[in-house]
Amino acid sequence: MIGSYKIVTLCGSTRFKDEFLSTQKRLTLEGNIVISVGLFGHSGDEEVWLTSTKKMLDDMHLRKIDLADEILVINKGGYIGESTRSEIEYAEKTGKEVRYLEPQEMNLHG
Repeated sequence: MIGSYKIVTLCGSTRFKDEFLSTQKRLTLEGNIVISVGLFGHSGDEEVWLTSTKKMLDDMHLRKIDLADEILVINKGGYIGESTRSEIEYAEKTGKEVRYLEPQEMNLHG
């Protein structure tokens, strides 16, 4: 926290741009400092797919998690991709609270 403001980093597939933007707005109005993605690769920001840029952005997002008190996963329709799974694992490993936009169904098979 900084002052009385919780810091929340948004994680999830960039195909859910509208959900990122509406969640960022809602959390900000609730009194949180929100850290989000800088580019939406699945929503038209083609620069993301350059190898050197993708590597930098992936590392930068981990640093955004480092800055946060918690992450909020944008999991529209229950979707969590490979990159987001690794971000969740990183957040858990570093002691961050992990919350989800939509309820997660329990995976009973491991």
